Amino acid sequence: MLTDTSDLLDSRQRARLDAYTAEMERVNRRVNLVARAATRDNLRRHVRHCLALATRPFPSGSVVVDWGSGGGLPAVPLAVAFPEARVVAVDAVGKKTEAVKLFGRRLELDNLTAWNGRAEAYDGPAPHYSVSRATAPLATLWAWHMAVRTPLNAPRDAWAPGLLALKGGDLAAEIEALRASASVKVAVTPLLDVLGADWADKSLVHVTEAVRPEAG
Repeated sequence: MLTDTSDLLDSRQRARLDAYTAEMERVNRRVNLVARAATRDNLRRHVRHCLALATRPFPSGSVVVDWGSGGGLPAVPLAVAFPEARVVAVDAVGKKTEAVKLFGRRLELDNLTAWNGRAEAYDGPAPHYSVSRATAPLATLWAWHMAVRTPLNAPRDAWAPGLLALKGGDLAAEIEALRASASVKVAVTPLLDVLGADWADKSLVHVTEAVRPEAG
């Protein structure tokens, strides 16, 4: 179980995430990145939620696209945790992508970029991985990913390329709709097992392409 960010991050990375929550709290007063009343503790909780995605690595040189990133969740925590991966924060709201660019400059995250526009029109770096936090239904997220994704032979200890979505509540209908629309493998990890009892209603959903049997 991930009991503390020190399980995953070094002291410089932890300092960067502390700086990120301070910057997000400041910017959030004038740009609605998260709930207006978000406190520093609430923002740290958001970051901790995102770090569930960091329990396995994104390989060096891989491209991770965060659909509907808002104020950089989970794009910024992932860019901090995996400096050798390239992370792209996608959002249709210009003020939000400008905020992500600001955070990237303040935190000196050379591997973080932001793309402003609708996901359906995305023409930025082709992702090996897509990530999302409560942005859209799984079938929609998977369609966005498949429209632009590029293959990757990932190391065995890394995430298999595909979609990683942080979700809450009963996912049965979403998963059924996804499977009806695409040939996929779906693995659901309750965040109770990763972050503890406070996250009992949250899950991490990992979607990958189903392996097609070779013709005989």
